[in-house]
Amino acid sequence: MKLKHLSLHLLMVVCLVFIQSCKNTRSNQPTSSVYIKVLGIAQDAGYPQINCREACCIKVYQGKETKKLVSSLGVINLEDRKKYIFDATPDFNLQSQLLNEDLEDIKIIDGIFLTHAHMGHYTGLMQLGFESMNSDKIPVYAMPRMKNYLKANGPWSQLVKFNNIELQELKSDSTVLLSKKLKVTPFLVPHRDEFSETVGYKIEGPQKSALFIPDINKWQLWSKSIVGKIKTVDYAFLDATFFKSGEINRPMAEVPHPFIEETVDLFKNETAETKQKVIFIHFNHTNPAILNQHFLKDSIQNLGFRFAKNGQIYDL
Repeated sequence: MKLKHLSLHLLMVVCLVFIQSCKNTRSNQPTSSVYIKVLGIAQDAGYPQINCREACCIKVYQGKETKKLVSSLGVINLEDRKKYIFDATPDFNLQSQLLNEDLEDIKIIDGIFLTHAHMGHYTGLMQLGFESMNSDKIPVYAMPRMKNYLKANGPWSQLVKFNNIELQELKSDSTVLLSKKLKVTPFLVPHRDEFSETVGYKIEGPQKSALFIPDINKWQLWSKSIVGKIKTVDYAFLDATFFKSGEINRPMAEVPHPFIEETVDLFKNETAETKQKVIFIHFNHTNPAILNQHFLKDSIQNLGFRFAKNGQIYDL
């Protein structure tokens, strides 16, 4: 009798392992015709960062860690054969190829949505210029100040002059309908707005929706509640530039991103369902969460939060 129970127990364990294995396999494969693909997770300057002689960067040169591309999301609509990218990073050439692996087409991209005018979020546009691919009227969606900045300042103005890009003006909280199954809505967020305003995006597919907020100042400086916002979507890719205070050798008030610790604390009384919607992204090279494995990262994951990883798929 005991042997029979043991056999049943072992069978149940094997079944659970098999189910989990299938889930893990499927997690990186889309089941919807519209989906998000993570194209990068690092802060503007990438990982490793230039002139970094710290252990965090040396690990990459020694082959103990993998290079990380700059924070970006791709959105693919297989049914309409369209692909879009959120932010044109310094790694735009590599990231466009990652999208091409999902949907190979003559057109490199069907639209670029910019968040703001900091180096990691728009400078990849140079790859579309005369010195590179010399593209033809790639739609670039930008807020009014961002649009004017590109038109008025070289070398970006040459992209407009040569019709490499075609600027599409956005309006905060006004939805862009890309297809019957895909729409995008920008919304203003507080940040260092030297050259342009800063926006996050709500991306809505036929079944699910996501927030993309790679850059923002402290949550309490925003007129909206991030906890409330997250409850209206299925995923939220949030600014996780720093893990905690004291991470860099400069006054952190100069770069007042919300620390991962602070974001986690905001959600401490929320349900497991709400916490698992949070997907941290946009990690500085000093942030231990950018590493493939780290005990601090594990401690946050054990609470139910998630960390973006290059190539991950999220169905919309």
